[in-house]
Amino acid sequence: MTWGGDLMPYVVGVAVVYGVFWAIRRARQTSPKQARLLVDTGALLLDVRTPAEFEAGHLPGAINLPLPKLTANPAAVGDPQRPVVVYCASGTRSAVASTVLRRVGFAQVADLGSMSRW
Repeated sequence: MTWGGDLMPYVVGVAVVYGVFWAIRRARQTSPKQARLLVDTGALLLDVRTPAEFEAGHLPGAINLPLPKLTANPAAVGDPQRPVVVYCASGTRSAVASTVLRRVGFAQVADLGSMSRW
């Protein structure tokens, strides 16, 4: 196999799939303005990164519940009627967390994606 010949269709295919995944994930994310408004009106700000990432820096007022712990026990988030804004480092873990929370009955879940969007 050569880079310019046999591998090129594979590389292009992977790039297209990644691009579609990124676009879908971004389309499902809440805007930073909307996330701030939700938090300002009482939504829980949930950081699903690791404890080490959280300790290195996090958004003001956030609580840390790493994704593995959240998936094992979504009830640890608290009241399923309280709005929740979820974030992580890149948006991948927050997308998973928001899906998990919606599936177990959380009424209002907003996915900020990366904390850098705050």
